[in-house]
Formats: sequence, structure tokens, C-alpha cells
Amino acid sequence: MPSSPPPWEFHLPLAPADLLRSGGPAQYVVQEVLSPAQLAGQLAEFRGAFQVQGPLAILQHFDTLYSLLHHFRSINAALKEDALELMVKVVSRHSSDLSSILDNLDLNPSDRTTHLNALKMNCYVLTHLVEAFEIDSCKSGLAGLDPNGKSKKNRTTGSGFCWEEERQPLIHLLTQLLQLNLRRLWCGLVVEEEFISLVTGSCYRILEKPSISHQKHRAMREAVMHLLAVALTHYDHMLSATLKITQMVQHFEHVAPVFAGAVSLWATEYGMKSMVGELLREIGQKCPQDLTRDASGVKGYAAFLTELAEQIPAIVLSNMSVLLHHLDGESYVMRNAILTAMAEMLLQVLSGDQLEEAARGARDQFLDTLQAHLCDVSGFVRSRVLQLFTRIVQQKALPLARFQAVVSLAVGRLQDRSVTVVKNAIQLLAAFLSNNPFSCKLSCTDLAEPLKKETQKLQELRDKHTATTAALITPEEEWEAMQPELRATIHQLLHPLQGEEEEETLEVEETALNTAERIIQLLRKLNYKHAVRLTEMAVCHFHGMEPFTNSLGLEGDKETMILGILRTLYIDSNLENNIQQPLHSSGDEDPVIEEQPPSELVKQEMLVQYLQDAHSFSMKITEALSMVSRMMYESSISVVQEAIEFFVTVLQFGVPQALHGVQRMLPLIWSKEPGIRETVLSAYRRLYLSPSGDSERARAESLVQSLSLLMVDASLGTIQCLEEIISEFVQKDEIKPPVVHLLWEQFTEKSQCSVLERCAAVMLLGMMARGKPEIVGSNLDVLVMTALDEKVIEDYRLAQEVCSAISKLASSNKPAEGKNHAPFRLPQTHQLFRHLSEAVTTGFVQPSTLWIPFMESAITLIYQLAEGPEEICAQILQCCSQQALERVQEPQGVETEPGTSPSSIPGGANTLPTFLLTHLLSLVGNVALQQVVHLERAVSAELRRRRVLGEEQEAKKHVNSTKEQSAKSIENETTMEEDLGLVGASADDTEAELIRNICDTELLDGKQLLSAFIPLVLKICNNPGLYNDPALSAAAALALGKLCMVSAEFCDSHLRLLFTMMEKSTLPGVRSNLMIAAGDLAIRFPNLVEPWTPHLYARLRDPCPGVRQTAGLVMTHLILKDMVKVKGQVSEMAALLIDPEEEIVGLARNFFSELSNKDNAIYNLLPDIISRLSDPDCGVEEESFRTIMRQLFSYITKDKQTEGLVEKLCQRFRTARASVSRPFSLSHFASSL
Repeated sequence: MPSSPPPWEFHLPLAPADLLRSGGPAQYVVQEVLSPAQLAGQLAEFRGAFQVQGPLAILQHFDTLYSLLHHFRSINAALKEDALELMVKVVSRHSSDLSSILDNLDLNPSDRTTHLNALKMNCYVLTHLVEAFEIDSCKSGLAGLDPNGKSKKNRTTGSGFCWEEERQPLIHLLTQLLQLNLRRLWCGLVVEEEFISLVTGSCYRILEKPSISHQKHRAMREAVMHLLAVALTHYDHMLSATLKITQMVQHFEHVAPVFAGAVSLWATEYGMKSMVGELLREIGQKCPQDLTRDASGVKGYAAFLTELAEQIPAIVLSNMSVLLHHLDGESYVMRNAILTAMAEMLLQVLSGDQLEEAARGARDQFLDTLQAHLCDVSGFVRSRVLQLFTRIVQQKALPLARFQAVVSLAVGRLQDRSVTVVKNAIQLLAAFLSNNPFSCKLSCTDLAEPLKKETQKLQELRDKHTATTAALITPEEEWEAMQPELRATIHQLLHPLQGEEEEETLEVEETALNTAERIIQLLRKLNYKHAVRLTEMAVCHFHGMEPFTNSLGLEGDKETMILGILRTLYIDSNLENNIQQPLHSSGDEDPVIEEQPPSELVKQEMLVQYLQDAHSFSMKITEALSMVSRMMYESSISVVQEAIEFFVTVLQFGVPQALHGVQRMLPLIWSKEPGIRETVLSAYRRLYLSPSGDSERARAESLVQSLSLLMVDASLGTIQCLEEIISEFVQKDEIKPPVVHLLWEQFTEKSQCSVLERCAAVMLLGMMARGKPEIVGSNLDVLVMTALDEKVIEDYRLAQEVCSAISKLASSNKPAEGKNHAPFRLPQTHQLFRHLSEAVTTGFVQPSTLWIPFMESAITLIYQLAEGPEEICAQILQCCSQQALERVQEPQGVETEPGTSPSSIPGGANTLPTFLLTHLLSLVGNVALQQVVHLERAVSAELRRRRVLGEEQEAKKHVNSTKEQSAKSIENETTMEEDLGLVGASADDTEAELIRNICDTELLDGKQLLSAFIPLVLKICNNPGLYNDPALSAAAALALGKLCMVSAEFCDSHLRLLFTMMEKSTLPGVRSNLMIAAGDLAIRFPNLVEPWTPHLYARLRDPCPGVRQTAGLVMTHLILKDMVKVKGQVSEMAALLIDPEEEIVGLARNFFSELSNKDNAIYNLLPDIISRLSDPDCGVEEESFRTIMRQLFSYITKDKQTEGLVEKLCQRFRTARASVSRPFSLSHFASSL
């Protein structure tokens, strides 16, 4: 120990440069800043001095270490590391020495001053070394990033030094130092704030590095937190720490969770709960306007509040009031943070049924605030609140009384303009369903009946309780009824008239209690005189004894005194034997009528309330279904996915309306977005591939039954979507073999089932065959022999589905890309075609409405699978024609079958049943169409396959003959292959021309079979008055359209007839069929149909809704595929926006929505549409015109388009006709744009 202290005092500087300037006569000043070259030698001298003098050596060598800090960036790494190592030893030794020195009660002032200066100097050097190394580490970390921004591994120096490994022992050393009683060095006073800030500053510097939040630095974070905790508990560091933490949270976003964990630790482990209040108060005092401008700072505050509320919600709750004014600020980030904190308190502190009154009030206040912010101006806040309510509901922390209000708000948010809000609203409703306290089944219909029943029962209980209560009279009410007569009796007895005889004398009982009971009995028997007399006697006899004490203190009013005593006796329930009974006018013993206990009534009220809540909840969910259903076809992928998941959840809770939504999501399986397609697959996987059952058989039966129900009354589009889903499941082996076995059992009737279930089994087998063709291919004979035998006429529907299932063999055996295998075909002699031919020809003469659909499926299957299908179909046509001729040749006297009308045929006076003509024309039209399809697909593909195969063989021969040629030969070969490619393209054109030539010149040639039926078709089409049967007319029109598809020449010569029928036919079925045929012809022969385009648009104004809908569908396809020139006639499509039929309006909206996706399409068409619709002769009313324009203008979203449209509208004011309303409408919409 030095004998005398140094003549100066070391003051901790605000900046290192302050040590170079003298601040006073006794203040230490650095005498000389050494050069870098001198530092190594001087550091060695300091090391030697330390070994001799210990930690006090710093007093003579501080300038050396100051110079090292001054030149830290320019000196070599080895010197830096030596200096750090030496200072660690110095401070560690000083800490050990101080431990014993500070315990010495006789510490003299000189030693205290010496050690105080040494401590300040040692800590100053060590902490500044820490900060310098930390800055170096940050710079080297940035330099260590590769060009892609990824961090490289931490590199150590040649000596093995790694700063990140050295930091933690240093922090532990400083913590150990602070845990000493350092106040003794300051004479027992408060340790100067600069010294504590010097030590803690190293901690804050370390925390500024973003990597400190990584998991691998957890031990380092804990060491820093412990050091700061010591500073807080021992050295009154709270104010400085509060300011520093708020500043760092504002400027360094990564420290928010770090400091939240630290504050949580200090509050729980070190009892520093007041620290939480100080920090929240500091944040609460921030100006809301400043937070709005400071985006990064408010994010840090928000993250800190959220993390803190999650870790110590109870402590935050007690200080929450200082933050609430930020809910009215403009920063939505801060509002979100405070609302999230409220939700954490609701979940962790304010949940449960055993809350105290104050806690219940806070809970209700927080819930009110959350509900209010469901209508916040910011979509981010609305979305966040919905997420918070979802968590609250999932953890069952929402009071039942709030269910209806929050559900109603969530349903309202389904119409929000923000996609994220809508998505979270759907999630909240799904959470309500999954966690509802009512029932696992929420059908409104199922709940309405028990609610009505229990409500009626409750009313009966209430009526019964009311009647019982009315029958009971309370003692007070009895006394009020007795009082007038009793008062008159007392007055009469106390003031008797002259001449009245005295009554018999009464005697009091032995005790006052017995006397009182006797008086009560006299009152109940209405014996008022004796009761008054006995009371008067008892007052005298039991003077001063209960209950005959003059409690009213009315000595002078004896009448009032007796009346008061009687009242007390009758009403007071404190008497031991005072049993209150109702007053009756007769009988010595009155029966006691007990009041009905209210427990049963209360239970019934609770039950009815429960059922009412459940029914209201179910009604709200049902209301949400229609809104969510419309969202399935939104442009936002996430909203569509949430809508799908919502319907899956709703269906699991038995809401019947959910099945419509589940079916409506089916078309989404064709979505181009993989996420939506996978969500649909996942939804049906959850709904149908996880059946309940104890065995494989039971689960298979449940699965088959569920899938069969989907196909009941399903449309063709629904079945196609379902087929895509099931084939996907089969390809992934998610449908197990027991399911397939059960379907075969149902089809072959080995398992008992209905006709519809058998038909559904075949449909499901066909769907599965698309994924695995062997399901049908291995059992083809079973299908043929079971459903296509002689009993086929009994169930054409089953036979039709069998044909559809077998057709999957053709579609699944297409050659793979790049392969030239021959297509899958069956020989003409196969039993399948024999049975099909027999089934068609046998059913031809039977008047069944199901024969035509079956025949179409059979002919299609023959063309798909048979070798030479035209020969088989020619035989079928000849056989059916022969049967029709045989029926013609029968005598006229033969009675026609019931339900048929005779129709003339060319060349004879005999008659033929209408259904036979209908069957014949349908068969002819379908064979003609399938022959064209066969030529253009199968025959064309086979010609191309054979040509490519020949070219490949030629190319192989050429390659084998030129293997050893030079590079020039290789170039020639490449040129030749390119030439071959040109030849291939030319060959494709040649083959297509060959097919077209066959169709145009041969198929309908007089030598061909089909030509024999053309006169019949034309005769029926040209004589609608003679052949007026609706089915026959529709079949003839459809046959004409199909024959027109064969040949361009035939089409050109008969288009006038086709469009005349489409315009003038009185039968909607004919007009619809011809509209469909005209649409197909517009695609096949666009140049021929183009002059007739106005007739296509004309059908959009057809009086029949079915025809308008068909025309709308056809024109939608033609326009969107650019097969029809879009002109002003598209105004007819716009007119459908005001159609009375909702389905047609939806079709028109869908058309314009799709059209708007094409560049400027609607913008270019709008002037012509407006011109036509604004014409008074158009027939569009003023309000309807506005409705159409409002819908169309909604697709104009670009500013340039809006300006251009306004200009065009203004120009049209000059050309507007005399009508005043249209120019006004144009100006109205121009101003709205």
C-alpha cells in the first residue's frame, strides 16, 4: 500500500479528449500521448510494474494505456490482445484486493483515495477496451459478408483469439466488481453516476450488435442482464436505465425482445417491478404525432410492449393506464401493440369464472376496447384485432355473454374492403365454430324445435309459479287486511257504550310465550275481541317482559300500544313457534301451502337461454355462409383458401347449408394456382377420406356412402370436378383397395344396395379408372356381362354410366409425349361392341326417354375403342333404319302405341310413331358428329404417328451411314434435319387437308349411308307445322346442326334454314339446341357464320330465360376465344346485367369480369355500348341504363382510360338525340368518373 495518495484526483471524462485538458488544479491530466511504436515497450513496463505494485500500478502508467486506446485502430492485433489480457488480470486482482480492503473498518482516507483513483482508471481502460473490441467486431462482421449477403463463419486470429468468447468473462468480472461494497470508496455515500454509467455502458454497447439476439449468445445476454440487475439494485441505476432502454428500443429494433426478457427477469427475480412502470410511463409520454413520423422507433416500442405483456402480463396490467391514450393516436402500429397487450392480459390474467369485481371490470373494459377497434380506420388494426379474438376464442377466454356481439362483428367484417381483414374474419368464425360451447351440431332446423318446446315448457312453469305466488298471502298482507277491523274492535273494547254486557273472563297462560301463541291462534281464527282482551291482560300481568313490552313508548295511547303488540306477535318471525300460515275463514287447522321452490324454474330459464344462444349463433353462422361462399372466386388466393377451410369446418358441425359451399368449391380443382388446388384436395381429403368406423369394411362403407351422396342430382360439371379429385386420390393411393372391392360388390349386386347406389358405384369406379385404368380394364368383362346384357333396356342409366366408365380406357391409354406406340383399340369382334350394338338396336323401338343419352354414350365409346368404328355404326344405322321401315310398312289399322302421335314420312301415306323418328334422327346426328371427331382426332393422329415413325427410321439409316464424316458433314446433317422439320410441317398440312377433303366431299356424298337421311332431316326441319312434336323438332334441329359440322359445303347451303329455325321456332328447346350448334359452327367454319353474327346476338333478347342463358353462355365462349368480332352488338350482353333472372345476371357479370382482363377491351367497347343503350329505341329504361353503366364503369381503373372516356362522353353530347334523360345520364357518369 502506498504511504501517501497521489496529489491529483482522477475524474471520469465525458469524452476521451477531456483527459488531455486540465479541468482544475487537482485533476489528473494525460501528460503525453505515446506514438504507436512506443506502446509495446511501455506496455511491457506496465506489466512489470503490475507484478510489483499490483493493480495500483495503473496510477503511474495510465498514459500508456490511454495512448493505446487513442491509437487502437492503427496498432496490431497482438498488442491489442496483450493489453486486454493484462487489464483483465489487473481488474481481477483489484477486485480481489478490494474485497478484503472494503471489509476493513479502519480504512484510512489516503488508501481510500488511492484505490478509488486506481479503480476508476482500471475500469475506464477496461470498459473502453471492451467498446473498442466491440466496434472492431462489428466492422469485421460487415467485412465478412459474402457478395450474396450471407455471413461467413467467425474467424479467429492466429493466436486463437475470438472476441465473442472473451466478452462473457469480462462481463462476469465487472459484475463481480459491482457486487462489492464500493460505497466505502466514496465515503459511504452514493457511488457517482458516471462510474456506474461507465461500467453499464459496455453492456449497452454489446446489446447494440444485432447478433446478440441469436440463440447462441443466450449466455452472453444473461450475463449482461445480471450485471444491469446489480446496477439497478445496488446503485440506483433505474432512471438512467429507463432512458437508455427507451432510446435503444427506439433506434435498435432487435433489442426489443432482449430488453423485454431483461425487464421481466428484473421484475420477477430481483423485485424491480417499479422498473416496468417507469418504462411504460416513459413510452406513454411519447407524443403520438412524433410516433407517427418515427416509423422504426414505433416498431421497437410496439415489439417491446407486446413481448413484455406476454411475459409479465400481471405487472403490465397495473401500469396499463399510462398507455391507453395512444389508442387515439395516428400510429396503427402502437394501437396494435396496446391491443395485443390487452389480449395477453385477458388470456393470462383476466380469464376464468373466479375473477374479483375489479378484475371483471378490467376484463370487460378491455373487451369493449377490442370490440370497438374491430371498426378501426386502419385495416391493419382490424385485422390484428380479429387475430386476437381468434386466440381468445381458441383458448376459451371469451365470456359467453360476448359471443353474439363478437360473432356479429366478425360477420360484418366479411364485407371489409381489406383482403387481410376478410381472411382473418373467416378464421375467427371458424374458431368460433371449433370452440363453441353449444353443440357439436349447429343446424338451425334441429335447434328450432327443441327451443320452441323448451320455451313453451318455461312459459308453463312461469304461469304455474305466478298462480302459486298469487295464492300465497304474506303475513304483512294479512295484517294489512286485518288491521281496519282489529282497530275498530280495540276502540270498541277500550271505549264501551253504556248497556253493553261484559264478555266471559279470560285467563293468561303461565308464561309470556304461551300467552303470545294463544293470542296468535285467536287472531288466525278471527277472534279479535278475545285476542285484544288477552293482550290487555298480558300487558298488565307480564309487565316489562317480551313480547309485551311497550316498545313504541306510547304510554298515553293504549289503543296504539295494543295494536303494535298484536302486529309484532303476528308478523315477527323471531318467536320460536311462530309458523306463518295463510288466513282462512273456516276450519280449525288450515293446510300449509308451501311455495314452489324456484330451482326448477331457474334451470329451465337457463336451458332456454342456452338454446336461444345456440340458435342465434347458428343463425349468424348461416348468414356468414352465403357471404363466404361468394368469396371462393375472389382474386386473393389466401381469402379463397380460408373460405374453403371455413366450409370444411362448418360442415363438420352439421350445418346443412354448408354442403352447398362444399359443392361450390369443386370447380376450384381446375384453378391454375397450385395453392388453391391443393387446398381443395385437402378439404375433400379431410371430409371424405377420414371416415369413422371400427373396421376397414365399415370405413369403406362410410366413404362410399359419403361420395355417393355428393353425386345425387349433381350436374355434369360437378361430376367432372369430382372425377378430377378422386382420380388424384387414386393416383396417390389414398383410396384403399377395400373401397374398390365394395364398389364392385355393389355393382354386381353381391352387396345389397339400391338402384341409385349401384349406379353411383359405377360412376365412382369410372372416376377411379381415370387414375388407375386397371380398375376397369381388369374387370371389363364383368362390366359388359352385368350391365350391357339383354336386361339393358331395364336400366339405361346404369348402362350409360358403364359406357362412361369403360371410356376411361381410351383416355388413359394415350401415348406418352415423344413415344409412337399404337393407340389402344379393341377388335370389332369384341363382345363389348356386340352387346352395345344389340342394346342400341333393341332399345331403338322402345319409347324410352333414356335411350338417346345411352345411345350417345354407346356410339361415342365405339368410336373411341373399336377398330373400324364406322363399320359397326353403319350396321347399327342400317338395322335401326330397317326396323323403322318395317314399322312404316305395317297396315294403317294397326294401333299406334299410347303416347305417340302419327307423323308423315316421305313417299308414303303410312304413319310412324314419333319417338321412332326422334330416335332415328338422334342416331344419325350423333354418328355423323362422332365420325368427324374420329377422322380429325384418331385418324389424323394415326397418320401423323406413322409418318413420324417412318421419318425416324429414315433418320436412323442416315445417321448410321454418316457416323465417320467430318464436321462439315455434321453441318449438312443439321441442315437436312431442319429440312425434314419443314417437310414434317408441310406433311401436317397435307394430312389436315386430306381429312377436310374427306369430310367435305365424301361423308355426305350420295354414295354414303349418312346422305340417305338428309332428306328426312330437311323435310322435318322445313315443315314445323306438320312435324310439331317438341322432341322430334329438337332432335331434327340438333341433327341438322351436327350434319352441318361435317361439311363446309353442306353448312353453307343450309345455314339460312338453321338460323331461320333459331329465330322463328316457337319451341324453346329448338332455339336452344340451334344456338349451341351455331356456336360450334362458328368455331369450325368462322368465315361462313360471320355474316350471321347479328342473329347470334339476337338470341340474347329471347323471351325464354333458358334460351337467353344458353345464348349468353355460347356468346361468352365465342367472344372470349375471339371467334366472334366484338362490336357494338356486345351491348346485348350488357343488357343481360338487368335481366330478371339472377343466374343470367351472374353470367353477364362473369363475362365482363373475364373481358376486363383483356387489355383495354371494355374501354374500347364502352362508347359503342353507350351509343346503342342510350338510344331511346333500344328499350332500356333510365334506371336500368344507369345500373348497366355503373357496372361497366367499375372496370375502368386506369387514370388515362378515365380521362379518355370522359372526353369521348363529352363529344357524344353533340350527337345525343332530342331525349333529355340520356344526355343527363351521360353527364352524370362523366362527372362520377
